[in-house]
This record gives sequence, structure tokens and C-alpha cells, in this order.
Amino acid sequence: MTTFIQLNTENIEREHICCAFSDKKCTDGYAQKKQWLKSEFENGYVFYHLDERAKVFIEYGPIEKAWLPIEGENFLNINCFWVSGKYKKQGYAKQLLQKAIDDAVSSGKSGLVTVVGKKKYHFMSEGKWFLKNGFEIVDETESGFVLLMKPLQTVDQLPQFKPQVKTNIAAETTDFSVYYSDRCPFTKYHVETVLKETLSDKSFSCSFHHLTTLEAAQASPTPATIFSLFYKGKFLTTDLSVCSQSKFEKLCEQQGIR
Repeated sequence: MTTFIQLNTENIEREHICCAFSDKKCTDGYAQKKQWLKSEFENGYVFYHLDERAKVFIEYGPIEKAWLPIEGENFLNINCFWVSGKYKKQGYAKQLLQKAIDDAVSSGKSGLVTVVGKKKYHFMSEGKWFLKNGFEIVDETESGFVLLMKPLQTVDQLPQFKPQVKTNIAAETTDFSVYYSDRCPFTKYHVETVLKETLSDKSFSCSFHHLTTLEAAQASPTPATIFSLFYKGKFLTTDLSVCSQSKFEKLCEQQGIR
């Protein structure tokens, strides 16, 4: 029998949160993610994981409290949703999705929403899988982000992206700009240590936008509030690995950035 554990303020200190539990470099980020979860539980946030030491989990909460620049009423928004390694293709993803559906139905929600990439983006769920499971496209941005919805009752007004993310441009005065939050245990180390080291011997300027409040996340120029990198205000990637010296230089070469 499959057992999933729902995290709450009572058990979160003794339970793992799936990502980075064995990565010592991300210890601070791991603690910050747990603290973030604690505060979000008060906003109706839900986190389920398989009762194994594995990356098999789903996170979701009310769209009104989503740390994303999206608009809508009476939906549940799915954030991180991951089934990895040997646990794939065993039905866990559908079981976790069903938990979100059941919660939405029992609380009278109009449906579920989630943000994906038109192509597969790092640290975002697979859009094709959602489309195969009853979701439909309701909005998209020039930078390739897609808002999906699974209606569970009649929807009078579709959810949508906030206006500031519809274009591919953010108002920036630096060469590079980074938007990140504590929603992921990997971001703190990679952004605040690795990327800063990578940039230390380069002439590029960079602004770091640590999204520490719901209001800041909802006002951000990117739907990928875990991590987004911009150049001259143009969105580049959600891939945290570009913080490393070699990946950053490869990205610059590919984009013709000198």
C-alpha cells in the first residue's frame, strides 16, 4: 500500500522535504525552505511526499497566495511536483495529482492551475504530462511560460498571468539580473555563493532580487520565482546550473554575450 505523508508544523522538523536532503552545500537553503513552508502552511499550503527517502512529492496552495505573478480566484495552484529516478512510471504522479484534485473538490475550488514551459524548463514540471491529464492552456508569455488549468466546475473567469510577465522584458539597469526565492533549497547556495564567485572576475554588473515576501513574488517579472536569470532585461533561463563558471560562460557564448 502506498503511503504519502503530509507535512505540517508538527512533523516538518523530523520529516525531509525531498530536495537537497543529502547536499551539505545547501544546508542553509534546506533550512530556509522548511521555514518558508512553515509560514505558508498558515496560508493553506500543502506538501505531500512519498514515505521513502526519495524525490516524490507535490506542493500546492490557493492561487490567491501563490508566490507567482498569476491572477485568479478559487483555484489551487500546483508548485513543485516531482517524481524522480526509479519511482517514475509507477503511478505516483497520478496519485499525488489526485490528492490535489480531491482537496480542490472538497474545498469547492473551481479547479487547478500550474505554470510550465512551452518546452521543458529546469525546476518546472513537464507540461505534456499535465495536458494528458486533463489540463488545458489558458495563457502564455513571450518568454515561453504557459499557464495550465484543469477545470473542476464551470469557470466564469479564466486565471491568467499578471501583465508584467506577458512580455520578455524586465526593467533592469544592470547587465544581468537574478530573481530567486526560498521556495527551493538549492537556490541560496547557487545564487549567493556560486554565481557571485563566477561573476567576481568578470566585468558584468548583476542585480540580485531575493523574493522574500508574497507581494514581491507576485510583482516579479518572471513566473519562475525559484530562479530566473535575465540579461539586459531579457529572460534567459530557469537553469540553476548556469551559476557555475563553465555553464555561465557557455551560456554567454550561446547568447553572444561579451
